Amino acid sequence: MTTLSDLTTYDATTFALQALSSPGKLAATLDHTLLKPEATRAQVLQLCAEAAEHRFACAMVNPFWVATAAAALAGTGIPVGVVIGFPLGASLSASKRDETVRVLKYGAHDVDMVLNVGLLKSGTAEDFEHVQQDIRGVVELAHGSGAIVKVILETCLLSFEEKHRAAELALAAGADFLKTSTGFSTGGATADDITLLRSHAGSRAGVKASGGIRSLADATAMLEAGANRIGASASVRILAELRGQVSNQPIPAGY
Repeated sequence: MTTLSDLTTYDATTFALQALSSPGKLAATLDHTLLKPEATRAQVLQLCAEAAEHRFACAMVNPFWVATAAAALAGTGIPVGVVIGFPLGASLSASKRDETVRVLKYGAHDVDMVLNVGLLKSGTAEDFEHVQQDIRGVVELAHGSGAIVKVILETCLLSFEEKHRAAELALAAGADFLKTSTGFSTGGATADDITLLRSHAGSRAGVKASGGIRSLADATAMLEAGANRIGASASVRILAELRGQVSNQPIPAGY
């Protein structure tokens, strides 16, 4: 499959065609996700088993479950993803860094952190610098351990200008991916927002669509708009649709 490093200008059409050419290639773009507060140990273990079976990009869990997921996925080659400062982004920067250190120690590889939305919207140059430093603090720790960082912008809460600003601050801070949404706010990913984020990321960074992606049609729209990673709790169902199978699973109502 074409990777970002192969491209000087990102070609969303080519990437989407390749990703949709087989269930295995599509699975490699999907972060299999379980972030509901009521998620149980058994559900986390099921998520990990599905991630290993289908070869998803990662199994994405809340911080408490990182050690459990890492143990379940040991030897499979499937990384553990975790959310930081989730879902509001309004934690102290020191708390985000401390949380990052701990989840890395427990075995996390993909660190999806929430940008400080309120600080971004406060709008002064000093505020923007603090937003960037908030991100950089997590990025430096993650990169020092060989992990990657996806910065969640929570695009549904941002104006057009704020989306542009947030994308550039995240990239300047060293983000590996720009990500649309937590899935816990007023809206999720849109194709327009993916196009906007890709216009900033180019081939410098990835773009992750998340929030409300529950079908193959949803995933296709995001890939064609420029996403190269998708967060979904309906990952197994999406693959079943690509195979032409009728899934007996209900479409998840959450992330």
